[in-house]
Amino acid sequence: MYFDKLHAPLITILATFQAVGFLQAEKLPARPNVLFIAIDDMNDWTGFLGGHPQAQTPHMDRLAKKGVNFTNAHCSAPGCSPSRNALLYGVEPYKSGLYAFYDQDKFSKSQLEDYTSLPEFFKNNGYATFGSGKIHHRRNPTPVEWTEFYDHKAEKRNPLIFDDSGYRQGKSSKMNFKPTLNPLEDHNDYKNASFGTEILSREHTKPFFLAVGIVKPHLAFVAPKQFFDLYPDPVRPPRIRVKDHEDIPAVGRAMAKLKDDKRFKSDGAWNEVRRAYLACISWADHNVGRLIAALEASPYADNTVVVLWSDHGYSLGEKNHFRKFALWEETTRVPFIIWDTRNQKTKETRVVDDGVSLINIYKTLADLSGLKAPDYIDGFSLAPQMLDPSKPFKAPAICSWGRGNYTVRDKDWRYTRYYNGGEELYHHLKDSDEWTNLSANPKYVAHKKRLASYLPVKEAPMVEKGIETWSVPISADKPLTNKKKTKPASLKKN
Repeated sequence: MYFDKLHAPLITILATFQAVGFLQAEKLPARPNVLFIAIDDMNDWTGFLGGHPQAQTPHMDRLAKKGVNFTNAHCSAPGCSPSRNALLYGVEPYKSGLYAFYDQDKFSKSQLEDYTSLPEFFKNNGYATFGSGKIHHRRNPTPVEWTEFYDHKAEKRNPLIFDDSGYRQGKSSKMNFKPTLNPLEDHNDYKNASFGTEILSREHTKPFFLAVGIVKPHLAFVAPKQFFDLYPDPVRPPRIRVKDHEDIPAVGRAMAKLKDDKRFKSDGAWNEVRRAYLACISWADHNVGRLIAALEASPYADNTVVVLWSDHGYSLGEKNHFRKFALWEETTRVPFIIWDTRNQKTKETRVVDDGVSLINIYKTLADLSGLKAPDYIDGFSLAPQMLDPSKPFKAPAICSWGRGNYTVRDKDWRYTRYYNGGEELYHHLKDSDEWTNLSANPKYVAHKKRLASYLPVKEAPMVEKGIETWSVPISADKPLTNKKKTKPASLKKN
């Protein structure tokens, strides 16, 4: 069947490794397998990135030590859909026009014909492709991309039971920040990871591309109680400057979700929200650990490239902002690790701290697999930096949020320009919190000019077919006005 059911929990899977005759190392395919771990909404609140001093992520920390830890990595867009579209199709939003959120099942047949998604690319090159969880945003799995895709929706689901502790805002299931009391197996992320471990237990006759999408810490911030219990009450809040918006341009201020911040403060709920977010990160880490353990117990442990990434960061009150949807450090910075298990000789931790974009994943995986990426693909291969972390990049990271709004991040600086000319400039060596906007200071004109040279000269028009209009950010397509609601200019009726 195209959609396969979950076969066994991890304990059974690991036991079968000893009982089943697997392919010997010399019979493994010459090309490496790929384990592609996509995490939703995870910022730098991890041990290996040091974003929160209490974060407990032992499995990802261990993975970061084994592979290359890109500590200054950034998404192509601070929203699920545009970020994933950029990464999976290998094209920046300002070139594709996919600036906002889209239901790709509503696209016309011609809209994606110029693009080859990453799983489709591997499938076209002789790989078996397997997937589970959230890989695309709003695109149903198709045989064009996947040999097999696990759909937990087809299975009987036990409703989640919540502990009385924690916080819930109104009746919204999305704004729930409570521990669950169910067995781990009842949770979707556990099921999706279990599918991945089951694939790793199989005997494969050709190389495979295995993508596992872990949804937490995406809202709602709910996770098994044992992961809430890892964190004290209260947890340590992030550093926040009370009057942080004084030197931010109007478009930047308008991107901040002030209503969320005010509501959490009014309800005295910020601590519960942050504690729940950390619990969800540790829950995601647990499932990452299960995947890595299954890989290491499999015959593919020495012939697999592992890549772990998150689609964007997340703000937990910094700049009075909650969620993503902004062009600041916490909303663009993401975990990003590549471990090529074929290179086991290097024992020291390899860290790359220059600004790097996730747009480079496509070409990097193609390069490491000995394949030629399609000619249209943006970015560059990171294989040289994996061998020599000190090797400079061809370009810094660029992140878009709507047509005309861009931020450029290199090793030490962030420069942001909004569609109406508003600017922000931060020197991260002295101001890692981005509290002091230096854009108006004449001393730093050279830095602005250098970083601005990477901004796009041409911008693709916003794609309208399949768009979720709620998601259009304040931009050239939705100019800032005094009105509470405005339709994108391109979507207004004549």
